[in-house]
Amino acid sequence: MTTTKTKPDRKEPRRRRGVTPLQRRALRVPRAGLHEQAANKLRILIVRGDLAPGEPLLEVGLSEALGISRTPLREALKQLAAEGLVELRLNRGAVVAALRRDELAELFEAVGAIERCAAELAAIRMTEQNVDRLEALQARIERHREHGELRDYFEINQQIHSTIVSFARNSVLKASHDALLARAERARFFALAADGRWDESVREHRQILGALKARDADRAGRLLGQHVRRTGEAVAETLTKEKVTP
Repeated sequence: MTTTKTKPDRKEPRRRRGVTPLQRRALRVPRAGLHEQAANKLRILIVRGDLAPGEPLLEVGLSEALGISRTPLREALKQLAAEGLVELRLNRGAVVAALRRDELAELFEAVGAIERCAAELAAIRMTEQNVDRLEALQARIERHREHGELRDYFEINQQIHSTIVSFARNSVLKASHDALLARAERARFFALAADGRWDESVREHRQILGALKARDADRAGRLLGQHVRRTGEAVAETLTKEKVTP
């Protein structure tokens, strides 16, 4: 009787668990978004006028002040340039972008159209909780105006505009508005510092809120569109007085 040798079962190669080095590199999260943090800080200074139009943005001083290297700083400056807040000049470094009347006129046309459409939709689509939110914000800007707190007023003013756009519940409108937001904020802060515009802005916001509460879409859109246009006119008038870049 012959015996046949049976070949031992070949074990399948043991599968390696976990991600491969290539996958690990693809999944790696960059270090805490240093350039975004730097961009946020610089954006605030530019929007509020602490960094004036035409002011040089020197890499050495800024990197030391922000506590970061020049690489994330340069990325931050590129991001702000894409937002229209910074100008990158070949072999001359970066400067705070000038406020130009022709560009601002186009900016306010675009922002006004977006916010007018948003107000019309928000008047129809808002919930009662949304109305309560706008009333609370309006109460805060009234309070800040009473106490002469311009920067606090400005923050709430921006929240109101962005909140109305969000209450329209239209992602395309919101994305378009977000893309122009930094430049619009800067111009609005400039306008609020103008004589008389602050009080006008409070009254106009009160009227816009009334139209939204009444669910009057046409009136809400018209009032918000006029409000944005008047802000643009206030900026243009101030630029003319100060003889800023035409």
